[in-house]
Amino acid sequence: MRLTSFSDYALRMLMFAASSGETSFTIEAASRSFGVSRTHLNKVANTLTRGGFLTAIRGRSGGLVLARPAETIRIGDVVRLTEPDFAVVECFATGNQCVLTRACKLSGMLGEAIASFLSTLDRYTLADIVLAPTAFAAFLPDAPPRARRPYRRKTETMLDPRDTAPVSPETAS
Repeated sequence: MRLTSFSDYALRMLMFAASSGETSFTIEAASRSFGVSRTHLNKVANTLTRGGFLTAIRGRSGGLVLARPAETIRIGDVVRLTEPDFAVVECFATGNQCVLTRACKLSGMLGEAIASFLSTLDRYTLADIVLAPTAFAAFLPDAPPRARRPYRRKTETMLDPRDTAPVSPETAS
């Protein structure tokens, strides 16, 4: 079983909020710290705010803070909010087409495994996984930026206005 990156970022964002204490933080700061798109983290923050895990503070000195104490935020509840489904096999999904569904014993076993997985996560709270603020400092502005994919130059040919011979973009200057 694998959690989506959305759930991963939600847990990271809550860890970031918990390490900030009562000080608000911005999505921009979390984005820089994690090397993740601000737009993507905005969606995560909206979900966590609607779910009652974060509170958004408006205004110039606004940002995000935990909506309640870290000791009351169960990891299982966060995962339930952020995971779209737990359809680990076809028979768990809407529109099941599996011909074995009525006789299969696998679905019961997998259902039990998912329940056990979530039960284990329910035993832990955000307070159990919070990091010291200095742990995030290693990933902030002084750290070298994450490597990006190299820029790919367009390779379409252009016509030189002085003649009709095709010219590549590299020699078109």
